[in-house]
Amino acid sequence: MADYRIVEVKTSGDLRKFIKFPLDLYRDCKQYVPALNADQKVSLTSCSTRKYCEQKMWMVLDGKKVVGRICGMINPRYNERYGTKRARFGWFDTIDDFEVAKLLIETAEKWAADMGMEDIHGPLYYNTMGKQGMLVEGFENVPPFNCLYNFPYYNNFVQRLGYEKECDWLQYKVTLPEALPEKVLKVAARLKERYDLREANVEKLKKDPKLVREFFRVYNESFATSVHNFVPYTDEEIEEEAKAFIPFLQDRLCAFLVDKDDNIVGFGVNTPTLSPAFQKAKGRLFPFGWIHFLKAMRNCEVIDLMINGAAPAWQHTGVSAVYHSILLDKVTKAGAKWGITNPQIETNSAVKVWESYETEPFMRRRCYIKKIK
Repeated sequence: MADYRIVEVKTSGDLRKFIKFPLDLYRDCKQYVPALNADQKVSLTSCSTRKYCEQKMWMVLDGKKVVGRICGMINPRYNERYGTKRARFGWFDTIDDFEVAKLLIETAEKWAADMGMEDIHGPLYYNTMGKQGMLVEGFENVPPFNCLYNFPYYNNFVQRLGYEKECDWLQYKVTLPEALPEKVLKVAARLKERYDLREANVEKLKKDPKLVREFFRVYNESFATSVHNFVPYTDEEIEEEAKAFIPFLQDRLCAFLVDKDDNIVGFGVNTPTLSPAFQKAKGRLFPFGWIHFLKAMRNCEVIDLMINGAAPAWQHTGVSAVYHSILLDKVTKAGAKWGITNPQIETNSAVKVWESYETEPFMRRRCYIKKIK
């Protein structure tokens, strides 16, 4: 007979157990992609977003064994932006036992209500850049390293607890052609000439703090209205993301389009699929995990289509045809045959960009929501 009890994560030992629990839970799951333990520790304790977000973590124990975990979060910048009193939950993992899920979710709900919140949604990260969305379709596939994976029973549990769909994100597997349709290429050439657009050098951008800040400024502005639940980056978050993200960009897989004044017009950021490397590393970069990442960075047969967008003034102008034509030429020369798209809200018209390609559904993930007051 199980003897479940819930405990708040308070000590460094508790935190280690919290972080490592999914490694045991998904040990025999071929699709699960574990995060690096060190990255998780930073995200949960010392990342810049933690400075303004409220947060609590809990585990359910059966004796001394961890059988579930959850993190409750409140992002005041989100609530101010959208006029809500809303908490979020993330890092939600549980064995296949409804009682464990109930204990976790209800604990997070009570905390949120005590903090004055009126509803709670998730699974989410503190802001938009982190992993989010419970997988509801595509369980047979291996997700990109920056996306969540979960067992199907998670959905049954949260629905039994009164949660409803807030939104869905879609991902596609894209077969990369040798060239875009002639019509698209003509549009791209015409726009490029008319507006004196050119491709920025990625290696130069990586070394130019001004251009890096410009990229994140455009990122903030371009996704402000098109991305559901979007929370713009603070200056400190930009600096943090730039250090973690920008150095690993490869010119052969990315394109930054600028105008005659070096203002960023549009961008496409892709990486080799790193999921197999994360799986082999099993949460540890050292002593040997880094070798798997070095190998993965050289193999571009499958790429993750991470971020594609345009500055607000250039949206709906067809400029995506310009940087897509540049990107396709680059990635095919690098050996890419397929791409996995980043999650995009199903109501976002930007998903139409993939209509120029041969695609198949890859994953569907969901944000659930519940009124708690």
